[in-house]
Amino acid sequence: MAYSGPGGGYFQGGYGSAPGGPAFPGQAQDPLYGYFAAVAGQDGQIDADELQKCLTQSGIAGTYKPFNLETCRLMISMLDRDMSGTMGFNEFKELWAILNGWRQHFMNVDADRSGTVDSQELQKALLSMGFRLSPQAINGIVKRYSCRGKISFDDYIACCVKLRALTDSFRRRDATQQGMVNFQYDDFIQCVMSI
Repeated sequence: MAYSGPGGGYFQGGYGSAPGGPAFPGQAQDPLYGYFAAVAGQDGQIDADELQKCLTQSGIAGTYKPFNLETCRLMISMLDRDMSGTMGFNEFKELWAILNGWRQHFMNVDADRSGTVDSQELQKALLSMGFRLSPQAINGIVKRYSCRGKISFDDYIACCVKLRALTDSFRRRDATQQGMVNFQYDDFIQCVMSI
């Protein structure tokens, strides 16, 4: 299960209509639009390379190193409702809100201010976001996202993105909300490979 709320594992978008549409009146006044427009092409969409530039220029990573390209691909896939491989401004605004929540959460669980979280801090973080995972699942996550037992901010974000996207995909298939779904093999492959 995932937490429903600001910065949590599951976030109901509140930024409106179809993502990636034409610029709307007042969009140029939005402070985020400057970062977005600086890298977006004529189509008003950004790909993973452009998202990486945009997030680096915005400084959202703070004192942490900029997001790597794979993390940017994951971020786009999390919100890519039309499966275009790109992100429009509305999707970017939604991502910005989610990233700010996760950054604040990371800072809160990084108790020793090391710039990384260890397995115990990650377990607390996931629990506070509403993820009820077995010790084996937590161990698997730590092995996947840590370097010598420490998880950097970039890898923490990649982990949160993947957990949210997989949880959303699972939830859509769990019609009875019982925590169990049946996947056909091809559906399973499409689900995990799109994230």
